[in-house]
Amino acid sequence: MGFIRFNFEIKASALDVMQQCLELGRTRTMMVDCGATAKGPTIDVLPEKDDDGGYASGGWKSEDGRLSCGYASFRGKRASMEDFYDIKATKIDGQSVCLFGIFDGHGGSRAAEFLKEHLFENLTKHPEFITNTKVAISETYRKTDKDFLDSEKETFRDDGSTASTAVLVGNHLYVANVGDSRTIISKAGKAIPLSDDHKPNRSDERKRIENAGGVVMWAGTWRVGGVLAMSRAFGNRMLKQFVVAEPEIQDQEVDRDLELLVLASDGLWDVVPNEDAVSIAQTEEEPVAAARKLTETAFTRGSADNITCIVVKFHHEKVDPSETYQDDVETTTSTAEESQPTSKEEPEKAQNS
Repeated sequence: MGFIRFNFEIKASALDVMQQCLELGRTRTMMVDCGATAKGPTIDVLPEKDDDGGYASGGWKSEDGRLSCGYASFRGKRASMEDFYDIKATKIDGQSVCLFGIFDGHGGSRAAEFLKEHLFENLTKHPEFITNTKVAISETYRKTDKDFLDSEKETFRDDGSTASTAVLVGNHLYVANVGDSRTIISKAGKAIPLSDDHKPNRSDERKRIENAGGVVMWAGTWRVGGVLAMSRAFGNRMLKQFVVAEPEIQDQEVDRDLELLVLASDGLWDVVPNEDAVSIAQTEEEPVAAARKLTETAFTRGSADNITCIVVKFHHEKVDPSETYQDDVETTTSTAEESQPTSKEEPEKAQNS
């Protein structure tokens, strides 16, 4: 699609540009998977990019109305966009499954794009995805990292990416993290982190790196080999011996105290504490509005990075399905081995957004 162009006086701020994108954006469509071969609901979202800084956002609600989500992604002050995001919903072995992911690239965008294209597809194909979800997640993270490195072995690139993912299988939530993107939840109004940033100066991470023969040194911040400011990542071939893609996983049952879930790249977390993120998200009824507000808040607080976040809200009260966002959604049931989300218009790369 063509890009939207705006002309502003030089004094116009990037926040003004963001707001113009929100108000004037031409819409496109997005498909959210709802089964192995089923078409998902079509959702109008804002442009992925424009020449003045760009902004992408959109929302989705489950068929039964018990779950809704929104995302927002903004290029911010960076010259290029290296954040990607993915949202999928499906049914496997009769279980409702929702998957949310934030992938923050570094040294280029290829690793993050690869994760957006392959990580959840690989996970839902895993034969133990339903029966042994933690093992499936760990093995899928390692496999996808290897697949990416294999795909890049003839190139001179050495980029990498974080991955912070939340997987909802029925009423059980699994959060897996590699890198310094982060996932938090709100339970009874309290912010609770479900991931711990992988920083080289974390005592356990530093010990692991040094035991593998690596070094952690100060170069503006703590870095592996004086180069990388995170201790785990996908890609990063030259540091792979030390910078692993093994996820840390936390899981819990979804109960009535669980109000919302926030996943975001460090462009948000660098300037927005966990408690603030929950407070801000709770001021908006719709999660897409909450995601937008979080992104805007991070920018106005001085974030110099790409900023991408996903907000998921849980609606525990009984909901009339006729009032949900979806219309005539075909849902199919598949097994874990058969499941291949086939959305042709998934949320795409928020390039320059």
